[in-house]
Amino acid sequence: MEPGYVTLYHSGELERRAQALEARLASCDICPRECRVNRLQNKLCYCHSGRLPIVSAVCAHHGEEPAISGTRGSGTVFFGNCNMRCVYCQNYQISQNWRKQKSKEMHCHTLAEWMLYLQDELGCHNINFVSPSHFVPQLLRAVVEAVPMGLRVPLVYNSSGYDSVASLKQLDGVISIYLPDLRYASDKWARKFSHGPDYVARARQAIKEMYRQVGDLVVDEAGVAQKGLIVRHLILPNGLAGSEESLTWLVRELSPTVTVSVMSQYMPMHQAPRIPLLARKITVAEHEAVLQLLNELGIENGWVQEMGAAEEYLPDFEREGHPFPPALEERGESLGHHTSQASQELLSFPFFR
Repeated sequence: MEPGYVTLYHSGELERRAQALEARLASCDICPRECRVNRLQNKLCYCHSGRLPIVSAVCAHHGEEPAISGTRGSGTVFFGNCNMRCVYCQNYQISQNWRKQKSKEMHCHTLAEWMLYLQDELGCHNINFVSPSHFVPQLLRAVVEAVPMGLRVPLVYNSSGYDSVASLKQLDGVISIYLPDLRYASDKWARKFSHGPDYVARARQAIKEMYRQVGDLVVDEAGVAQKGLIVRHLILPNGLAGSEESLTWLVRELSPTVTVSVMSQYMPMHQAPRIPLLARKITVAEHEAVLQLLNELGIENGWVQEMGAAEEYLPDFEREGHPFPPALEERGESLGHHTSQASQELLSFPFFR
């Protein structure tokens, strides 16, 4: 199955879309913040990012959902900075440490070369863009550069869900697999803990658009994703994620056949240890309550992360050589960069009814 971006490239449509997105950087409205600064002139606002993409890590990632990592890993590009401010972010060292990330700017052609390395040298199943919401123009420009170099694997858009629908529409036919979070069902908690006052509406609109573009998950004979939507839902302590409301919304507004990845790896990181509602891991009872919801709602497709693995996969970006423990490092090859997302060891099983 040849990805749609190849056809779009040969028709000239990919270049037209890249130019349209780049023009919007002059008064940036690429993400829901709509800060309206001129990023083409490297004016900075909420995401602290200018004209060039910031790439904090590139690696073959073996800890994503089984359909994403497969047997050869997901070729993961971790963008620096973020358009959210989650107080419990496990990647805060790169998502909220803007001064250090400035040194990791790279040209889009260089990013394209890294993508080809992941595809050709490491044999990764896909190219997986992590935290891309504020770098959509740069992402698309890198794809334009990479297609004539031979890029042919599916592209994964792995985001917080806080995305602009207008920007996502420019990715229609380009992205094969969408992997968004659905973090909250309450703007009160989204505002308080992630600085996202309109997160719920924005994320739901974005996920609807993603589903319109790619539909339900399609895998090949080896179980590796080729196209479709996977919605991640991280269980937070004290019901802060609004699991019942969010999962019910997915079933009613999308479909009971939507693929869901339920994650239990929450750890109180960054500022969370000082916030009483977030200062502990989730309990077994909280985990089991969400599993019961899956059964009650008839959600059949996806994975569930078991309890007890979170501490083994916490990144430390100040650790020399590699941010993960040796056992995890052996599962994939680092390309001289630090990986920038806590690897998600999905002790998983399909949902059965």
